Amino acid sequence: MDQIQIKNLEVFAKHGVFPEENVLGQKFVISATLYTATREAGKTDDLTKSIHYGEISHFIKRFLEEHTYHLLETVAERLAEELLLQTERLERVRLQVQKPWAPVGLHLKTVAVEIERGWHTAYIALGSNMGDKQGYLEMGVENLRHTRGCRVEAVSDFLVTEPYGMVEQDKFLNGAMKIRTLLTPHELLSRLNEIEQAANRERMIRWGPRTLDLDILLYDDLILDDEQLHIPHIEMQKREFVLEPLCQIAPYVRHPVWNRTALELLAELREHAGKS
Repeated sequence: MDQIQIKNLEVFAKHGVFPEENVLGQKFVISATLYTATREAGKTDDLTKSIHYGEISHFIKRFLEEHTYHLLETVAERLAEELLLQTERLERVRLQVQKPWAPVGLHLKTVAVEIERGWHTAYIALGSNMGDKQGYLEMGVENLRHTRGCRVEAVSDFLVTEPYGMVEQDKFLNGAMKIRTLLTPHELLSRLNEIEQAANRERMIRWGPRTLDLDILLYDDLILDDEQLHIPHIEMQKREFVLEPLCQIAPYVRHPVWNRTALELLAELREHAGKS
């Protein structure tokens, strides 16, 4: 990914743990690396095809002046988030926030916090087999659409499917969606759980009836296994009701463990089941 760099932008602002820092203020020095595709701008000489580093510099200055935080970590985190939310074409940003002559009771030149944040692509499975099934699925989509740091890019059709696991229950309505998100995998999981709870989801029986089920299928090319979360979803390659709607919106997305596209996984599953 191409880079646009802003180095050592000086801003007078009021951030710090001590009360006098929030009143008197001091100089902060900001460096930013903006990750974006610059080829189109370079070929056309058209600024609208790139990111205006002058506007970004003024944005950083206003942000630091208009807010007050105790921690440099918070300054960096909030600024990175706002830049990513407000700047078209910005995929990732690396920020360094320096605080020269920080009041630590010792002679030092500067302290600094440096972070890198960016957009991620995730695929979410949706399911419901209780009550207003379509209403619950639409609720799940809309709640994510209105979640800060999430953008819903595609939603599949909702498909009627047979129950999986515990079979003595109503048929399901299933779908899939593609989102772009600033949330980490665990933050995204927490948000999905909140949305499920808002739909009165109760986790009483594994594979049992539910008003709304939201599962992370894929998150970039990440492979993650811990006590809370498995990415890719460990059962997705076995579930036609997951793969079929996923193929509608992302047929060529590749499973990072099995190294198969969604279309290939669906074809293999159907072949093993004797379906065409």
